[in-house]
Amino acid sequence: MDILLTLAGLIFVCLGIIGSFLPILPGPITSWVGLFLLHLTKAIPQNWTFLGITLFIAILIFVLDYFIPAMGAKRFGGTKYGAYGTTIGLIIGLFSPIPFGILVGAFSGAFVGELLYDSKDTNRALKASIGAFIGFLASTSIKFSIASVYFILFIGKVWEYHTEIF
Repeated sequence: MDILLTLAGLIFVCLGIIGSFLPILPGPITSWVGLFLLHLTKAIPQNWTFLGITLFIAILIFVLDYFIPAMGAKRFGGTKYGAYGTTIGLIIGLFSPIPFGILVGAFSGAFVGELLYDSKDTNRALKASIGAFIGFLASTSIKFSIASVYFILFIGKVWEYHTEIF
């Protein structure tokens, strides 16, 4: 059973790293589920303080993920239309066959959203879409960093208790 929980935890931690880039999957929370599954094994001592702190960080990043791109757009003069456009562009970019479709989609979606708000001011729309794009990059890098730290913590715990697990 410990091997099964460890493998399931590894899958969740890896999915968390992937989820850092995909808007569909909450990266740090998914990675935290992997840590939680690892701590459910009999081989690893359950450290509720560690799990509580890492869960708090994962939830905090999850909540901030909804505000950071919008804050970037607002900082550069954007509106809610630009923030919605960024999200829609991310989803479209996710399924597009072009390289870096998520990045192109985020930028294009913000630009189109801002043009829908005010079609006459393309300079403001461009500036706001750059802000939304920078916010998206900041949010993604924070999520990726936290998910990577959770992956390293997972591997460290497995390595520390590998004789008991396997």
